[in-house]
Amino acid sequence: MAQYSLRDLGEDAERLGLRLLAGPLDDRSLTRVDLVSVDRLDTLTAGTLAIIPGDEQPPPFRIDVALRQASARQLAGIVFSTAVALAETATVLADRGGVPVFAAVGIGSADLAKAVDRAISGGASEAMMRGAAAISAATAAASEPGSTADSILLAAGGVLGAELSLVSDPAVAWTDTDAVFIGEVPVGRLIASSADGATEVSLPVIASLLSRVAQRQSSDRYAPTQSRADLLLELVLADPSRAEGFVAQAARLGLPLPQSHVVAWLAPTRTTDPGARAPRSVQPALELFALQLVEARDEMWHVAFLQDDLMLVCTEEHGAGDHQRRVREVAILIQQQAQELAGADWAYTLGLGTPQLGALGLRQSAAEARIAAESAIAAGRFGGVELTDVTGLRRVLLDVYASPISRELLHDILRPLDDLGPERALQSVRTLLVYLAHNGSLVHAGKELMLHPNGVGYRMRRIRDLLGIDLSDPDARFAVELACRVRLLAAG
Repeated sequence: MAQYSLRDLGEDAERLGLRLLAGPLDDRSLTRVDLVSVDRLDTLTAGTLAIIPGDEQPPPFRIDVALRQASARQLAGIVFSTAVALAETATVLADRGGVPVFAAVGIGSADLAKAVDRAISGGASEAMMRGAAAISAATAAASEPGSTADSILLAAGGVLGAELSLVSDPAVAWTDTDAVFIGEVPVGRLIASSADGATEVSLPVIASLLSRVAQRQSSDRYAPTQSRADLLLELVLADPSRAEGFVAQAARLGLPLPQSHVVAWLAPTRTTDPGARAPRSVQPALELFALQLVEARDEMWHVAFLQDDLMLVCTEEHGAGDHQRRVREVAILIQQQAQELAGADWAYTLGLGTPQLGALGLRQSAAEARIAAESAIAAGRFGGVELTDVTGLRRVLLDVYASPISRELLHDILRPLDDLGPERALQSVRTLLVYLAHNGSLVHAGKELMLHPNGVGYRMRRIRDLLGIDLSDPDARFAVELACRVRLLAAG
């Protein structure tokens, strides 16, 4: 084991309660510690740290004599247990004779001797003491107003004599002793530049303290945003007649509902099992990532979850340029992070609504974004970015297509065509839609399809036979045309 040196004593001075008054701190070994009166230094052996008890400062000449004796005996240093004002001659003697002089005010001489003896022996008791002191320093730093992770690490590291740092590691497990979390979200690992018994004792406690401080700071920072997000989610799910009733409540929370809103909707799908729920660990990590991502941006942003789906809302003044484009840029970054968190078996599909004004407009943008995402998923287009078409008809079709019941009912109408095979079935659906759109005119349908009217007639006879539907019935014609449009929408 390496010898405990004066330099080591200097590094431990703050922890031990020592203040250096004069003299050098070098690599000379400190072998023992002893309590002795100021006039008995000549009884000590080389390498001893002399602790001189007493509440009164010795006379200046006595200090000068003590320093000459300490230098002659090659003592490691002198500690006065009271406040001492060294004369200029004493300072010169301490520096020239190589005798460091300390003051230890307010610390019992016997307790100080025990602490220094533990430091010299370097045993388990010293490690426990130093580890406990580091924990106390970290706790005190954490209680300071405006404390940060860096200030806590600096305080604890100063006591341990090692540099502490927080290294990012999203894969850290909560069972790891050096893990730092914000709630359920892994942040990283706490590491020390050098490891010993003291760091082994203190690092798990300091890591836990950092986790609690980070959780508190996160809650303080994002609580208003999360409260507004809860209100937005309630607004989106509420009956339309209640929408305007949220305006006053939103104003109290600092959310300007009368302004313009764009909503992005992110929906997860497991490619091997579309009905599966997303991993539990994704949601808190993704929420924290999204809040940190938008924190420094000029727009007002909110993040809310409806089960596994993420709703991202961006609010700006009416007429702000590129509103949807900026939402898309941020939402794609969140989509990529979600994909990374969930793993290769999962795909996150992003739907984007259009800018809309007011409380009802926010509901409309959210519906557009959600329908765009769910329609793409229903069509098997996983993991893409789906923009809402501005035409009213497409919105209606998307709404119908997003409903599993409606989609299945309309699919049943055209199901007999599937016996023709995928390509011929799709060709038949297109032919049927064009025929209906031209009110049964073979000539006009043929021009659009680039077919002879007889060719259109041949296809239509085959389609009528397979479907068994009377196309002269207006209700039947409407249902078939709707089924065709939804089927073609699914085909992209």
